[in-house]
Amino acid sequence: MDRIDIMRAFVTVVAEGSFTQAADRLALSPQLVSKYVARLEQRLGTRLLNRTTRKVHATEEGVRYAERARLLLHDIDELELGLGDAHRQAQGRLRVSAPVSFATRHLALLLCDFQQAHGHVSVDLQLNDRKVDIVEEGFDVALRIGHLKSSSLIARRIAPIRLVICAAPEYLERHGTPGRPEELKQHRCLHYSYMEHDVGLPGDGALSCNNGDVLVEAAIRGAGIVIQPTFIAGPAIADGRLRVILPEHAPAPMALYAVYAHRTLLPGKIRSFVDFMDGYFGDPPGWDDFAQH
Repeated sequence: MDRIDIMRAFVTVVAEGSFTQAADRLALSPQLVSKYVARLEQRLGTRLLNRTTRKVHATEEGVRYAERARLLLHDIDELELGLGDAHRQAQGRLRVSAPVSFATRHLALLLCDFQQAHGHVSVDLQLNDRKVDIVEEGFDVALRIGHLKSSSLIARRIAPIRLVICAAPEYLERHGTPGRPEELKQHRCLHYSYMEHDVGLPGDGALSCNNGDVLVEAAIRGAGIVIQPTFIAGPAIADGRLRVILPEHAPAPMALYAVYAHRTLLPGKIRSFVDFMDGYFGDPPGWDDFAQH
C-alpha cells in the first residue's frame, strides 16, 4: 500500500468523521479505507481512531498525526503542481552548451530575444567545442555542428552550416592558387582539430587548433589554406581578406543541431528554447550573405 494514500485516507476520515463519507470523497470502498487506517495504526503501534456505530473520533495521537499529515499532504500537492507547471511553462534555469566561435558570433542576440519572449527563464551558457555529455554534465540542451551520428539523444536541425576552402590573396599570390584538391599537398594547411568531413586538407598541417577564429585569423595573415564555416570566415571573404578556392570541392554542408535527452515530458523551458531557435537564423542563414556564392 502506498503510504501517501494511507495518510490521505486517514486525514479524510478524521475530516469527515465517517469511513463511508471519506470513502465517497476519495472514490474508494469503505472497506479499503478501513483497511488503510488499520494498517496505519498497526505500523505506528498506536490507536488513532475511536470507532462507534455512528461516528469515528480521533484519539489524542490521531489528532496530532492528522495535523502533521495534513501539512505534509499539502506540501506534496504543491510540489507536484509546481513540477507540472514547470513542464508546461517556460520557467527555471536553462543550461546550454554551445561551440565557442558560433556562440560568440551568433548566440547573444538569440538569447536576448528568447529571454524577452520568456522572461521567467534564466540561461547558463557554457562554451566548449568538445562534445559534452549532456546527461552526465547536467545540460538541458547542447548545440552541435556536424553530421550527427545515431544515438539515444533527440536532435533537431536548426540551420545549415556551409564550409569553404579559403586563403589570403597574398598567400595565393606567393604560393599559387590550387586548381585541384591534389595540389593542396603542396601548400601550408591549417587544420581544425575537431572537424570531420569527407574532403579535407592533407597531412598534419602547418598549424592545428581547436578554435576556428584562431585559424581564420592565421589564414588572413597569410599562414596557409583553411577550411572553415561561413559563419566564421564570411566577413573576411566579403571584404577581400580571404578568397574562396576550389568551391566545387568544398566539404559537404553540415548543420547546427539542438540536442537534448528526452522527447516525452519535456520541460517547458527546453521545449520553448528549441522551438524558438527553429527557423531563427533562416535557411540560408544570414551569415551566408557574407560569403561568395
